[in-house]
Amino acid sequence: MRLLAPGILRPSGMAGEWRLLPLSAYDGPTNMAIDEAILVARSKGLVPNTLRLYRWDPSAVSLGMNRLVEEDVYVEACRRLGIDIVRRPSGGGTVYHDRDGEITYSVVADARSLGSPDVPGSYAIICSGLVRACELLGLRAQMHPGGPRQCPNILVGGKKISGNAQAWRGRTILQHGTFLVRVDLRLMFSVLKVPWSSDLDEIVRVAERKITSVERELGRRVSIQEAYEALVRGFQEALGIELVEGELTGFERRLAEELRRTKYGRDEWNFTRRTLSKGRFVCAI
Repeated sequence: MRLLAPGILRPSGMAGEWRLLPLSAYDGPTNMAIDEAILVARSKGLVPNTLRLYRWDPSAVSLGMNRLVEEDVYVEACRRLGIDIVRRPSGGGTVYHDRDGEITYSVVADARSLGSPDVPGSYAIICSGLVRACELLGLRAQMHPGGPRQCPNILVGGKKISGNAQAWRGRTILQHGTFLVRVDLRLMFSVLKVPWSSDLDEIVRVAERKITSVERELGRRVSIQEAYEALVRGFQEALGIELVEGELTGFERRLAEELRRTKYGRDEWNFTRRTLSKGRFVCAI
């Protein structure tokens, strides 16, 4: 066994080449369709383990599979501001993705290549890439393991800088999540509801104690490119892999287009609560 980061072990033999899909930007339905297409392709053995880094254009709200839109989202505010609403293929909560302030990552990997970990173990291995990226940017970060009602996240100074969620297809893992380069809490909670208040000023005051960003912690401007390079290097170093730039295959592109048209681009999917089961998708908390 080799050390990933303090307290996290990497199984011997995990090193190898993974595909890197470099930074791109799509709308919400397309981003989720691409993530699922990669998951399907990897589960069929058609593509290698893959790290994808992307942005949301326009900004979007994404819901975990079992979240209720009416409880979590100000739908009219999203429509007025041109913000997409999309349901993820994974569990977890409801998240605002800012076009200019966030990089989202997705890792799609065969569990055997990670040493056949259980759900908590796979989170720890994959999240070590985020922890290392923070370190490369000059931040001291740690993974919070979450619990029955909360997926694991990455904390800096006790504040959340990255949230994460998983879906499994057989023994293939899709883990995706946020990496907050900068954050506009007032805009975030103009579109996200919280159960304990509708007073935006109060919500922002509380959120400032719980949510942070790379720029806020460093006290300086950080470009998306700088954060992107830290993420690429962070995953390489933490997981002991070599990332080789590639692109979506024809199979993945065609499947993503179909999934966008028939699933993620449709209100029937995005506005209807789904139940995670032990079948095709499994919520991993």
